Amino acid sequence: MTTALSTNQMMPTYKPHPVSFVSGSGSTLFSEDGTAYLDMVAGIAVASVGHCHPKVVQAITQQAGRLIHTSNLYGTHPQRALAERLAGISQGKLSFFANSGAETIECALKLARKFQGGSRNGFVAATGGFHGRTFGALSATGQLAKQAPFAPVVPGFTHVPYGDSGALAAAVDENTAAVILEPIQGEAGVVVPPDGYLTEARAICDRTGTLLIFDEVQTGLGRTGYWLAAEHESVDADITCLAKTLGGGLPIGSCLARPGIAQAFEPGDHATTFGGGPVQCAAALATLDVIEGEGLLERAVVAGESLRRGLEELGEVRGRGLMVALDLGRPVAQSIADGALARGVLVNPVSSTAIRLTPPLVITDEEIDRAVQTIGEVSREV
Repeated sequence: MTTALSTNQMMPTYKPHPVSFVSGSGSTLFSEDGTAYLDMVAGIAVASVGHCHPKVVQAITQQAGRLIHTSNLYGTHPQRALAERLAGISQGKLSFFANSGAETIECALKLARKFQGGSRNGFVAATGGFHGRTFGALSATGQLAKQAPFAPVVPGFTHVPYGDSGALAAAVDENTAAVILEPIQGEAGVVVPPDGYLTEARAICDRTGTLLIFDEVQTGLGRTGYWLAAEHESVDADITCLAKTLGGGLPIGSCLARPGIAQAFEPGDHATTFGGGPVQCAAALATLDVIEGEGLLERAVVAGESLRRGLEELGEVRGRGLMVALDLGRPVAQSIADGALARGVLVNPVSSTAIRLTPPLVITDEEIDRAVQTIGEVSREV
């Protein structure tokens, strides 16, 4: 006899959905009653190599049978190997391993202030940006609705319009420790900045001695067709934050910083008990192997173009690679998400007018066609 799962003992921080999942494979999730759902959300851009990829499962299983935890008082081979791998992706940056994207942002903010020292402790971020829900990350987040219930937030953050390099230049001064930006704003509705914006941000920071932090938690590791979305403009940040995709479904993030900046930290300045555990790092190494070995950077470009073309007749389509938003221009996003769910397709209403699509990079052409057809049917009905 199957008993329905109850959320009565959980804090009401998430809107309940009328479905619970028990297994997954590739781009498909299976509910308690055996119904298959096409997952166009991928755990919010996490399951990029698909659900339960065999190589990731094998890496987790084998490592869990050898060693699960030591804390960061001691080193492990998977952690050292992952740090080396990420250095190769990020032009030699050093890693601090955390458990989530928000934690990597906290690390980045602390490191920037420690490196700059003295009175140079301000930050400039963008309106609409989202960097997490811990206090430092929330303070960097340029969405008043998310900040208001928890005010006052951490002081020292200035927000300017995203994509406006003139406003950014005007806000950065001798008191600014760092600029923090998403190469593409995710929670704001997949907002792609004007061409050259990231390049201008880099130049502004270089002129003023300000650090540049890129929050690649959602955009990083293949989502837009490059290891890092900033590569679309060949821009290298001083500090880069990764998470989501990195663990193949397990919680892990990395704050990556140039060696000369990273060395501003001293023992005791920052720490985490679970960050970079051997099982998480083994999963991350396997995930990177799959992305590289199965050509998923290239697949993100091709599949993303197909998805965007299919959606164009329905509304405004934004994004790069397999990070896509469909904006209907009217407050029907939740209704479309509900209708798609009823037809076995998961999409994410990222605003009142837009749905976000961040499917696994392993999604097939047939699955893209099904998603487009379903969204089209529901949008016409709505």
